[in-house]
Amino acid sequence: MARRMNGETTNEENAMKKFMILHFGFEQPTPEIMDDWNNWFESIADKQVDQGGLSGGREISRDGTWDLPWGMESITGYNIIEAENLDAAERIAQDNPYIASIRIYEIRAM
Repeated sequence: MARRMNGETTNEENAMKKFMILHFGFEQPTPEIMDDWNNWFESIADKQVDQGGLSGGREISRDGTWDLPWGMESITGYNIIEAENLDAAERIAQDNPYIASIRIYEIRAM
């Protein structure tokens, strides 16, 4: 839907959305793995809003609290990127050198 604001036309449908990429799985990185990650980070630099790595964590539920294990099912990091839609975000993530898997979620504005 195109709208006119202050004499300019904006296209709300083409507005960039934010997506979170969650990285799953840990293995001790080799220099080759680090090169692959650094190359991927460089390739998405113009689309990336934020990134971070995770370490020890805890899960809290009605059953109690416990430390989370660190392994192939762990969430080890994240990237927040901008893309037009989920399909475009998936294309950006395709070359990610993930260890176990990655998941992509659209971030909804609150």
